[in-house]
Amino acid sequence: MDPDIEIIRDHVRNVLNGSGSHGLDHIERVTALCEQIGREEHADMAILIPAALLHDIARPLEKEQGLPHEQEGARMAEEFLRSIQYDARCIPAIAAAIRTHRYRSKERPAAPEAQILSDADKLDALGAIGIARTFVRAGEHGGSIQDGIDHFHDKLLKLPDLMYTGTARRIARERHAFLVRFLAILEEELSIQQG
Repeated sequence: MDPDIEIIRDHVRNVLNGSGSHGLDHIERVTALCEQIGREEHADMAILIPAALLHDIARPLEKEQGLPHEQEGARMAEEFLRSIQYDARCIPAIAAAIRTHRYRSKERPAAPEAQILSDADKLDALGAIGIARTFVRAGEHGGSIQDGIDHFHDKLLKLPDLMYTGTARRIARERHAFLVRFLAILEEELSIQQG
C-alpha cells in the first residue's frame, strides 16, 4: 500500500469522523469506484485516488459556514498535499478534480481523472446505496419519505445521462434500473395508503 495514500486516508478519517450521507463510508465507496473505473479507463491513479479520498473534505465547513465544499475542498486538499510533500506535478490536477466533481458545479471536469471522480460520486447516489443515502439525507434535513422521492425525481433519475466514461455508464444503467423498480413499488405502496 502506498504510504502517501495511507497518510491521506488517515487525514480524511480525522476530518470526516462522522457518518451520514456524505460521511467516511461514502468516501470509501467513491474511492473503490474510482479504483475500478480508473483501472478500466487507464487513469493516473496518483491523481485519481487522492482526489477521491479528499473530494468531500470540506463538507463539514459547508455545513457550518455555507462554503461551497468543492471550492474549499480543492483549496484544503492542495494545502494538505503540499504539507506532506505529495508529488507536486499531481496536485493541480487533484485540486481540479475536486473542484469539478459536484453535480451542481458550473465548472465541468475536463481531465479523465476529474471525469472519473465525478462519475464515481454520482454512481454512489444510484442503486441500493443511493436509495439508502437518499433517506439518510432526508432524515439529516428533517425530511420525510416524500422528500426522498422528490430527490429521486429532481436529481437521481437524471444521473445516468450525465456520466462521462463508458465504464460508469455501464454501472449506472444497472443501478438506475434498480432505483426505478424500487421507486415504482414505493410510490404504489404510498398511493394505496393515500387512496
